[in-house]
Amino acid sequence: MREPLRVLLVDDSTDDAALVVRSLERDGRELIWERVETGLALREALKRPWDVVISDWQMPSFSGEEALQVVKTLGVEIPFIIISGTVTEETAVRAMRAGARDCVLKGKLVRLLPAVERELKEFADRKRAAEALRNSDAQLRQAQKMEAIGGLAAGVAHDFNNLLSVILGHAELLRGDLNPADPMFESMDEIKGAAERAAELTRRLLAFSRQQVLEPRVADLNEIMEGIQKMLRRIIGEDIDLKVIAAPDLGKVVVDPGQIEQVILNLVVNARDAMPNGGKITIETRNIEIDGTYAAEHVGAQAGPHVLLAVSDTGVGMDEATKTRIFEPFFTTKEPGRGTGLGLATVFGIVRQSGGTIWTYSEVGRGTTFKIYLPRADAKDAVRRARAMTGTFPAQTLRGTETILLVEDDESVRSVERTILRRYGYHVLDVPNGGEALLVCEKYVNRIHLLLTDVVMPRMSGRELAQRLSAVRSDMKILFLSGYTDGAIEHHGILEPGTAFLQKPVTPEVLARKVRAVLDDAGPEAE
Repeated sequence: MREPLRVLLVDDSTDDAALVVRSLERDGRELIWERVETGLALREALKRPWDVVISDWQMPSFSGEEALQVVKTLGVEIPFIIISGTVTEETAVRAMRAGARDCVLKGKLVRLLPAVERELKEFADRKRAAEALRNSDAQLRQAQKMEAIGGLAAGVAHDFNNLLSVILGHAELLRGDLNPADPMFESMDEIKGAAERAAELTRRLLAFSRQQVLEPRVADLNEIMEGIQKMLRRIIGEDIDLKVIAAPDLGKVVVDPGQIEQVILNLVVNARDAMPNGGKITIETRNIEIDGTYAAEHVGAQAGPHVLLAVSDTGVGMDEATKTRIFEPFFTTKEPGRGTGLGLATVFGIVRQSGGTIWTYSEVGRGTTFKIYLPRADAKDAVRRARAMTGTFPAQTLRGTETILLVEDDESVRSVERTILRRYGYHVLDVPNGGEALLVCEKYVNRIHLLLTDVVMPRMSGRELAQRLSAVRSDMKILFLSGYTDGAIEHHGILEPGTAFLQKPVTPEVLARKVRAVLDDAGPEAE
């Protein structure tokens, strides 16, 4: 028997509270709950033990932000989850900074119970980690900050990415139907650009929280550097000298090339801003062996063969107090309006998620060096990881006539995906859930070439659906699509090696390339 779940609700609506309670009772677990709607009542209630606090964000007389402050002021360590009718960027950042662990839309309460269970598990894990690492206070504080913001970013990513998929998809489709001379063409470009900037914000938030979905493959850092050198020289300006020292025998690494480009770009831009009167930036790559002594002294480092990527500048440098905070999200030494504080935090997240470590050396007035150590790829890595399907097909080969079973519970997302696939020539069978997908497969007598399914859906997950359909249609390829981050879908088993997965939001061309890549993939036997 599981222990009863103790929930403290902060809500001024008895009807909304009843909906929350019903959503938490879905798995049959006993629920002990209480509803409060004032600061005084909350303070009194917090004298008793609770597993989680769930609060409405916008209330006439007592807001979720004020409730958060009460919990923090009393020093109560407990997961705090926000319920909101809408989630704007401003709301998300404010809640994030205030200390919320997750944010669930009122229209998506099916996410509430999984979010609570995840937070209870992570809360227990954090308590154990705090006990184990009590002698490493500085590193622990850094990890907690990254985790807290990452938790909220992961919570809103799914709904946000679904909305962006609809906006980007329709913008691309309408733009393709317009003549460039049409007055509406420029407006569609503006809509598309705004959606892409919003998608980039999501990616950056997920990057520093190490919850983005990477597409790693065996890569050469020298080749990545060669590909972006011209862009870097344009960015830094004529008063800064850029020098690249590339080792001729450089080993390979397993990374997402696009994300490593982002790392280099962020470091170079940071170096440029540290040299307002000009100077020199040096980028160096070389093979290096990390010994046991170094690994023992640097948390996260592993002994063994690595590839070093170093970016140095001759700028103003940093003092010790600044160095301890440079990887914190939203921390910046730049003037208001010139920096978001996400650049180095993004670098940190990408490097750590790629299995590497990053260290900083700096002296005031003498410049700064960032050293990134990435494990060298062995032959087995090269065979297994180089097969990541990135899709490099020319535009004329993206079309197809195969039959695709599309399963997506969000009607607006399903509509735009269906339209995209049909425009590329595919025959599409679309359904809103796993149960209807099973019925379609029973009745449809012809071959279904690809199952394109959302990962997290009510009643039956995409993974469960794929397993059931694979038993009766073994020749059907499978492609998973989700707006959730890898941390949120990992327990569904989607991100196992060799699994085809696409992160929302997607544009028509990206979706078409991935679908074509999966359909044309010959499978492991072709290795």
